[in-house]
Order: sequence, then structure tokens, then C-alpha cells
Amino acid sequence: MTVRIAFIGFGEAGQTISRGLRTEPAQPSIRAYDILFGQPAGARLEAAARALGVAVARDPVDAVRGAELVFLAVTASSSLEAARSCLPGLSRAALFADINSVSPQRKIDTAALVAATGAKYADVAVMGAVAPYLHKVPCLAGGPGAAAFAPLARALGMQVEVVSGDVGPASAVKMFRSIVVKGLEALLVESMTASAEYGVEDRVLASLQETWPGIDWQKLSGYMLERAVRHGRRRAAEMREVSETLRAIGIEPMMAAATAARQQWVADLGVEAASEDRATLVRALRKAMEKPE
Repeated sequence: MTVRIAFIGFGEAGQTISRGLRTEPAQPSIRAYDILFGQPAGARLEAAARALGVAVARDPVDAVRGAELVFLAVTASSSLEAARSCLPGLSRAALFADINSVSPQRKIDTAALVAATGAKYADVAVMGAVAPYLHKVPCLAGGPGAAAFAPLARALGMQVEVVSGDVGPASAVKMFRSIVVKGLEALLVESMTASAEYGVEDRVLASLQETWPGIDWQKLSGYMLERAVRHGRRRAAEMREVSETLRAIGIEPMMAAATAARQQWVADLGVEAASEDRATLVRALRKAMEKPE
């Protein structure tokens, strides 16, 4: 039988996962709604949906009505409101997969909203860049709906590991991993843009290579700068969520807050990521830094 899927939010994650799902033999039926639909800024998203064979819903309730599997894939700051907006359309038989990069507490709050409808909530943590994997990106799942979500997702070609029956642990793994991953991106942005002032980028990377020979620092620096340039705004929002999570458990988020600030700094420069060439990206960042305010 054809699985009926809905996406609330149709940005990069929604589009990329949909593209992958459409390649599966099962050919699920997909509907999507994004807050930008119906606005000039959303024309590109609507065109992307139609190109993928994804139906464009008129509102969030319309998107989820009759869906067996709902993916919540919006910006971190709007996840709770986006979940609330589609609740009247959820059926009791629906699985609600929250794939947003938000704090465990935000997932707990969202799960409570979904539980009131009778639908089953799954806390899903996407554990890698979506683009290379499409719908097969590794995911961790937890919460009351995880046990039902995992086999359905696997039947659709997704890679899902259930880590807990509780809401929170799956997202906690992603949150605290991000301190290292997004933090390393921020460190390399800062190191490489500063090193360029003296023309010593290659020497800095060679020194890192000697200290950690198991890592290709030339390649990694280009990759991580590209990720920060392309996704800095979203990463900054995620790291602010991490900071809130740390404060809630009594840990001052010194590194997480600094990472959020540097990722936001990259986003605010407005540089476009055309490649993973580190030298090109550094030149673009430094050129943007020279613009008069």
C-alpha cells in the first residue's frame, strides 16, 4: 500500500528527504506545506515541490490530513508553533516524526502537544548532512512513537536506530555532538580567516596535520568552511538551542555560545558557498569583512 507522508516545512531537509523517498519502489504519496507557500518568497519552494511530484498543501492542517507519517522539518525557532498549527489535521493513527535540531525540552513540549491528539510522537535526530544521503541519512529515534516509526521508515529505505523509549535522549546525542562538530567549523573559520592575514594558512594546517595525522586537514578545512558558509544561520540557531539545553542542566555554555556567535557572524557576512575550496572561501569571507557598514 502507498504510504501517505506529509512534510511541515519544505526547506533543504524536506526537499532532500522527499527526493530520496521518491526513488523508492514503494513510491510514497507526499504532501508538503511551508509557511512561505503562497508568498513571493515561497515560489521557489513550491516549484521544487511540484518538480519532485510533491503535492502543495494550502495550509498545515490540509498537509497532514490523512497522512500516516508526518515530518516536522522547520527552523529551530518555529518548531513548537509549526507543530501546533497542524494538530487539528492529525489522525490518531499518524506517526509524528520531529526531525528538528532543537533542545530535548522543546521536543518534550512538542510531544505533549501531539499526545493530546492521539498521534504517536517520535523524537528523531538527523545525524549527518542530508544532501549526500538523501532519505538514507542516519537517524536516531526515541519517544513513544519510535518503535512504530523505525520499521515504517526502514521500509521506506531510511536508516533509523531506536535509542530510547523516552523523548530527549536522541536529540541530546545530536545536541552535544554539535558542540564538537559546529564548534570545529567555527574554530576553522576563525583560524583560517585570521591566518590569511599573514599568508600562513598552509603552515597552520601542516602543523595540525603533524599533530593529528589521521585527519586530512586541508580537505576538512574546506569542507567545514563550506558548511558554515552555506548553513551558518541554521547552525547558529541550533547552537543557541544547545546553549539553552546546557543552561537547563547547570552547565555554562561557554563554547556553545561562542560557536553560535561565530556561525551567526559567517551567516551575516552573506557569502555564497560555490565550492569546498578553502582558499576561495577564505577570500570571499575576507572580502565580505571589508565591506563598509
